[in-house]
Amino acid sequence: MNRLNLSRYFRKYAFLYFIAVIAVLASTILDMVAPLIVQHIVDDVLIARNLDIFKYLLLGILGIGVGRCIFQYTKEFTCDYCGSKIASEIRINLFQKIQSLSANFFDGINSGELMSRVKDDVDSIWNIAAFMGILMVEVVIRVVTTMYFMIRINWQLAIIPIIGMFLCGVIAIRMEKKLDKLFGDLQQENSELNNTAAENLAGVRTVKAFAKEGFEINKFHKHNQKYYEINIDLSRVFVKYNPLIQMIARVLSLFILLLGGLFVINGNPFNGGEKLTIGELMALVQYVGNMIWPMEMLGWLTNGLSQAKASVTRLNKIYGELPAINDESELEKKNAVHQLSLDTELSNALFTSDDITGNIAFENVSYKSGERYILKDVSFEIKAGQTLGIMGATGSGKTTIINLLKRMYDVTEGSIKMDGVDVREIPLATLRKSVACVMQDIFLFSDTIDGNIRLGAKETMTTAEVRASLEKSHSAEFVDKMEEKENTVIGERGVGLSGGQKQRITIARALARKTPVLVLDDSTSALDTETEQEIQGVLAALTGMTKIIIAHRISAVRKADKIIVLDKGSIAEEGTHEELLEKKGLYWETYNSQY
Repeated sequence: MNRLNLSRYFRKYAFLYFIAVIAVLASTILDMVAPLIVQHIVDDVLIARNLDIFKYLLLGILGIGVGRCIFQYTKEFTCDYCGSKIASEIRINLFQKIQSLSANFFDGINSGELMSRVKDDVDSIWNIAAFMGILMVEVVIRVVTTMYFMIRINWQLAIIPIIGMFLCGVIAIRMEKKLDKLFGDLQQENSELNNTAAENLAGVRTVKAFAKEGFEINKFHKHNQKYYEINIDLSRVFVKYNPLIQMIARVLSLFILLLGGLFVINGNPFNGGEKLTIGELMALVQYVGNMIWPMEMLGWLTNGLSQAKASVTRLNKIYGELPAINDESELEKKNAVHQLSLDTELSNALFTSDDITGNIAFENVSYKSGERYILKDVSFEIKAGQTLGIMGATGSGKTTIINLLKRMYDVTEGSIKMDGVDVREIPLATLRKSVACVMQDIFLFSDTIDGNIRLGAKETMTTAEVRASLEKSHSAEFVDKMEEKENTVIGERGVGLSGGQKQRITIARALARKTPVLVLDDSTSALDTETEQEIQGVLAALTGMTKIIIAHRISAVRKADKIIVLDKGSIAEEGTHEELLEKKGLYWETYNSQY
């Protein structure tokens, strides 16, 4: 789906909306009958003194009130229900769409903008689905029925509100054109405002540490001022046009009373001098009152419609995005006829299960971001159960290797194979469930420690497995001191825990998954030397698991079966700890600087 198809959602609840329209029609007809009753009360009861029908007319007014109450409630409840369901479905579908997009999409958009689209833009659509849409229908029905009943009484006077409605419509169209762009700008600035606030609150400790409160307040103030200015511009447009609509609506009553009064006194010159009765004049005045409400609503409805249109445009930008990474094989795209030279049974097994052993091979892998190569012609192989160490300077491409292995991005050239199968041929869910990662950018959810460790396997992971992972990662020694132990709720991103404690919990989370491949990306940098050595001992004792350790410390990788040293995106050196020391290259220089 590359567009937000609103009609699909509305069609789903078409029957309920049909009921709402019928309720609106019935309620409007009852409103149209009320002036006729007033006409008979004036002409037949007050003037003609026919008191016998008075009680029936009063009962008619009472019946109109009760019926209108029932039909209006039916309309309101039905539309609120449909609008809430539609907004809920759009929001979850939008969130699923966002989740389906690849990592490169999130590289170019901030979280505040996405939050604004998921919340504020969907709320604008809810406004249309819940009440503004049915109000537009009600405006049309009310105008048509009112004109019908006015023409029945006196078609010459009915021309006056027709002219008024035409003028109001022209004004509303002009206003809508001006509001469209302003609402787009307003919602974009709302995204910027949300993102600035969210980013500042997430990094409030950093802000305070550098005493930058004034700078951040000033940055927020600039966005807030821009948001204020756009709102003022909106108000100027609304204030410029909406009073004109209201003035036209009010002047209609004056013209009807003036001309209608003349028709009562002197007769209708367009109809042979036939006089208009006082009851008919009163009915016409009431019908004009029914026309005033639709005219006044035009400005407000135009405002809401413009806002919803801007929201749909913004949401369509997300729906128009396509995931760069998906389960469709890139190799099949290039050559649908070509078949991989793999054993069919093995390939099918990999497609249908998580039974991956962990053989990993990079074959002439290159990855380009824009015009710059992050990795260039990288080749290595690691057997199932072995340990690979990766070292290199900051920016040499170490983390990129892991992102390519998990298919957060796809290789530009070459291929990555897992158990002999190109990772682009393995379903994403199977691939990513086979690789447990402890990344250098630690993220913990605002949940219990137990909930964070069970991430991705809340229903299947046992308490004993959670406890075992805490023990192996040496997290139990501080978790057991907490009042609620592993049921302790930690704050957003692990607020309240030290850097080393957060690292140990993320290591426990990875160990608890028992995947065939374990990746540790500089995951012990915040630990003291003693704890680091203990965890390395635990990792070394793990069997049947392929381990990839990215580190800056020699101590973290020296026992690996193979170590590769990256330099500017290429493998500069490769071998065991002893072999690399003998080469007296980059690894040897790092060793000397650390020891």
